[in-house]
Amino acid sequence: MSAANPRPIRIGVQIAPQHVDYPAIRSAAAQAEDIGVNVIVNWDHFLPISGDEHGKHFECWTMLAAWAEQTSRVHLGPMVTSISFRNPDLVADMARTIDHISGGRMLLGIGAGAMERDFAEYGYDFGTPAGRLQTLADALRRIEQRFAKLNPPPTRKIPVLIGGGGEQKTLRLVAEHADIWHWFSSGAEFARKKQILIKHCADIGRDPSEIELSAGVQGDPEVVGAELLEQGVTTFTLEVHGPDFDMSMVREWVTWRDKLADRP
Repeated sequence: MSAANPRPIRIGVQIAPQHVDYPAIRSAAAQAEDIGVNVIVNWDHFLPISGDEHGKHFECWTMLAAWAEQTSRVHLGPMVTSISFRNPDLVADMARTIDHISGGRMLLGIGAGAMERDFAEYGYDFGTPAGRLQTLADALRRIEQRFAKLNPPPTRKIPVLIGGGGEQKTLRLVAEHADIWHWFSSGAEFARKKQILIKHCADIGRDPSEIELSAGVQGDPEVVGAELLEQGVTTFTLEVHGPDFDMSMVREWVTWRDKLADRP
């Protein structure tokens, strides 16, 4: 935490649910929590997104429910769930249920979906980018309404993370609905998109400081992390893959986080 970034710095790990058997994924989640990360996420695809396209792969939400029981401290969620794959009222109910299983650690990462192969393989209409974004906009409103109706309700306001950098529509939805905005780059591009998000917030009368900034990262935290920290990012997520799920870089980022926390 710093004067420029009043939120605590968080380190996340995205555990790739592909090309391994589930015990390796379970072990990776346990190792990440033991290392001291703050957030563990998976992804919402039906097939591997790298390597052998016919390789082993596991489903997002059932895995999150298992992690909710397995872990005790980390926040967890999808990075990000494709709203086109499930009825949005059902997504709200699943998120609420996992929130209760985990004791209030659920993070609802959500997006429009972008990989056509997933849609085709499971029989969903891929449509157009504009159509998928409209589906996302409608779903966000329905999810908010369903959260208010559920009995019991979520344990607290479940944070909604929207991933993506579309400047006209996605960032507008971030301004309207998100607690967290996640993007996958650093430097000048991140800074430019952040300014567009601030403009969308101004247009609707929202304080942009209400939205936590999150980024996918790799490389040296002293360089990459410091640059993003200057832009206001406080959640930094690294991706790890099997079969070994090497956590050495994750450890470096956790050490960097702790070093910053110890500064006066």
